[in-house]
This record gives sequence, C-alpha cells and structure tokens, in this order.
Amino acid sequence: MPLTAIRIVLVEPSHPGNIGAVARAMKNMALAELILVRPKVFPHEEATARASGAGDVLQGTKVVDSVAAAVADCGFVAATTSRPRDQNFRALDLHDAAIRIFAMSERGPAAVLFGAERTGLTNEELALAHLLIRIPANPEYPSLNLAMAVQLTSYELFRAAGSPASARPLSEMAVPLAPGADMERFYTHLQQVMDEVDFKDRTTGGTHLMTRLRRLFQRCEMDQNEVNILRGILTSVQQKRRAAGAPSDTAAGAPGNTAAGAPGSTAAGEK
Repeated sequence: MPLTAIRIVLVEPSHPGNIGAVARAMKNMALAELILVRPKVFPHEEATARASGAGDVLQGTKVVDSVAAAVADCGFVAATTSRPRDQNFRALDLHDAAIRIFAMSERGPAAVLFGAERTGLTNEELALAHLLIRIPANPEYPSLNLAMAVQLTSYELFRAAGSPASARPLSEMAVPLAPGADMERFYTHLQQVMDEVDFKDRTTGGTHLMTRLRRLFQRCEMDQNEVNILRGILTSVQQKRRAAGAPSDTAAGAPGNTAAGAPGSTAAGEK
C-alpha cells in the first residue's frame, strides 16, 4: 500500500538528475508525493531520464516557494541533518525516526525534509521540524548524495509501514495533529501576547526566546485540540487586559477563550 500520508520535500535541489533519482527511489518504496522548494531547474529532461519509470511521481510533483508552504497542512515534520545541532532539537537514528514518522502519519499528513546538496537545511527551516533524522555513516566520509539519502529514508519508512508493532489499536480515537499553518498562527499569537504584557526576552542577546519556545512546542507534537486550548488561553489573557483598560487586538483567527470541552474560561478539571 502506498505511503500516501508521507511526503518528501526537497529544499532548493540544484541538480535535476537528483530530482529524477529521488522520484525513482520513492516509487521503489511506495512513496508518491514529492514537493520541491525553489528548485534551480525543474522540469528538466535529465530529471525525466533519471526517474526511469517513475514519471508519474515527477508529473505529480509540486513546486512551492517556501518550506512553510510545503508543510503547511502537515501535523508532523522530520528533517535530515548530518551536522551537530542545538541540544533543544530532538534527534533520532534513521530506523527509529522512520517508525515514529509512520506512526504519526496515521494521524495526518507528515513530511520529511531534505536540504540543498551543498548547504543542507538552515536553522530557520529546521525550526519547522518536530525531530531531526541522522543517517549513520562512516565518520570519515559521512556525506551522502541526496538521492541516496532519500533512498535510505524511503526504505526505512517502507519497513516501518510493514511492521506489526507500528499499527495503532483500532479502538484509539486519535485527534489529528495540528498542521504547520495552525502552529505558525499559534506562534504569531503567542508573540503578540508576550508583546502586550511586555514579557521581555532575557536570553543571551535578547533574540533567542521565541526560537527556544518554538522548539519546546515542536517537541510536544501538539494535536489540534491542544493548540486551540493554548490559543484560547492567550485570547482570554487579551480579553482580561482589555476589560482592565489595556487595549489590545485579538490575533486574527484566534479561537474563543473556552478550552475544548471546558465551560467558560475555566480549564478542564479546574473548580
């Protein structure tokens, strides 16, 4: 069965041949959705030639102008990296990451990000991910060709899809994960409220607080209800300040101040 809920996202691929080879690797392992972010050249005859029978994957390929647009409807995002990163990022071995990605894809669309051949992913692009993937390789020569990295990742995803341990019990009613677009609205709302209450960034240099908060909430892998609850709390703070004479504008599209299933503005379970 195709892994229809998992997409491969290539960020700024520079070689059309790699795009074709990626399409072939994906089709080998039952992946069908490919998204390109600002490709240098596409479509291209070399991509078609290297696809070698995976022309349908290329034909269905979407081109977007940002990583945010590529994952806007995804509830779970993983990103590949070969470089050491800040400890606040969660990183998993490829095998374990694939099991996690497949399990989360059963709750909504998931994406795997691959950076440009020479530079990889930027910290801003990695900030959209819930976890990082590291592919074990010879430490003296760890660099993998883009298509090779996708082939290895696709293979592990294919294996994860066939693992009995990966199946979710039918009795579990999973709430869909919050898509990337909803998370971005939440971060905008959070920043707005912090500004309104004059919550200062006291991290080194005064520029890292929101980055740390984003990583914290990305690690939480929040579902749609949880994001609505948090945005409801933020809206309630804004309404209380406005009632006290401190004018503020509620963030556009913010949900009401009532948590899902909770009466009024009282948190669930609170008396």
